[in-house]
Amino acid sequence: MDFIVTATGKFEGDVNVPGDKSVSHRAIMLAAVASGTSRIAGLLYSEDVLATMRAFRQMGVELDELTDGLLTVKGVGSGGLKAPRTDIDLGNSGTALRLLTGLLAGQNVEATLTGDESLRKRPMQRIVEPLLQMGAQVTVGRSGVPPVHIRKSRRLQGIHYRMPVASAQVKSAILLAGMYAHGETCVDEPLVTRDHTEHMMATFGYPYRHEGFRICLAGGGRLQGTTIDVPGDLSSAAFFIVGATICRGSRVSIQGVGINPTRSGVLTILEQMGARIEIGNRRHAGNEPVADIVVRYAPLKGIEISPELVSLAIDEFPIIAIAAACADGHTVVRGAEELRHKESDRIFAMVGGLEAIGIEVEERDDGMVISGGLVKGGRVNSYGDHRIAMAFCMAALRSAQPIVVQDCDNIATSFPDFLACAQNAGLDVRQV
Repeated sequence: MDFIVTATGKFEGDVNVPGDKSVSHRAIMLAAVASGTSRIAGLLYSEDVLATMRAFRQMGVELDELTDGLLTVKGVGSGGLKAPRTDIDLGNSGTALRLLTGLLAGQNVEATLTGDESLRKRPMQRIVEPLLQMGAQVTVGRSGVPPVHIRKSRRLQGIHYRMPVASAQVKSAILLAGMYAHGETCVDEPLVTRDHTEHMMATFGYPYRHEGFRICLAGGGRLQGTTIDVPGDLSSAAFFIVGATICRGSRVSIQGVGINPTRSGVLTILEQMGARIEIGNRRHAGNEPVADIVVRYAPLKGIEISPELVSLAIDEFPIIAIAAACADGHTVVRGAEELRHKESDRIFAMVGGLEAIGIEVEERDDGMVISGGLVKGGRVNSYGDHRIAMAFCMAALRSAQPIVVQDCDNIATSFPDFLACAQNAGLDVRQV
């Protein structure tokens, strides 16, 4: 499925973004292995999250979708998961793959995790290595990629692991396994990464200790079923925030968006570039901070993005790159090696896409240098990456000619209603 997108000179209105994907995955996972029933409101029913739901149904967990969008999960408690009869297909979801590997490593079940062609290219060795140190029986395919085979093992042993590269998914996999390990498990981060897993553990009553860049928990604790409100997804909101910022005369309002400080680097980066972003009505949904966001057009300037901010905005760099393309001057991104291990090699994909629409960009091993200029239009290969596809749709708001974005099917993995939301805001985007 390809999109053709044309500038309209208008981008405004109230936008409702879907529930946070990262929070949705974690809510389902912990609810499934908790004791008692959990109720989850605001869940993102995207392809990625539906894959996580199917996975737990394969392992004997009862999940009921109610008419008001509420999901009830009848937890099976520690050790209650059943071995699936067939391989678990996680589609395109790297979050589900990596977090489930950690969770299942301590569950004393046998399972094989796989996915689509893109997922089967995602590196898993960074997850497997610490789990093996804990005593897990986990193997992967050739070159360290899926499928992931998990076998029964004796009780895991807690470890003190220093992560060589900042990654919330690696950290989360270790902590999830650590709940079922003997003794204490600690993870040292080189930089702060998103802490949704820790917040979700606390929501289910599982204690942890946070000391600077170190997170620790003791194995053998108990998760108790609870009620969860999933905030709006900041990663999804970011496309509309940048869209409003780069389109003259625009004003967009987005309600109930999660603004977790370990996740909101995109807002800091855009504000440093000159974006006009108003954040109001701050509140909490569960353990996650939430606010309403209003964005207006503003001229942007290129900046050098610090590595500390990279880990706080890792999923938003495709759309940040579009903001940089529309800015005055150069934007430098460094310390972003993690982008090469997403649904696509996002450094390579963004560089190719920016060049295709007339923007000068220099690719580097750990990032890129983007020179703001005239967006001319053209044909962009999204490499089946939902965030690359949505980012280049927004680039059309400043394009002299239409932009054709190829291979957009996977947008539904995170934002099923993106097309309708974008059209309602004034973007001329059509499927071709």
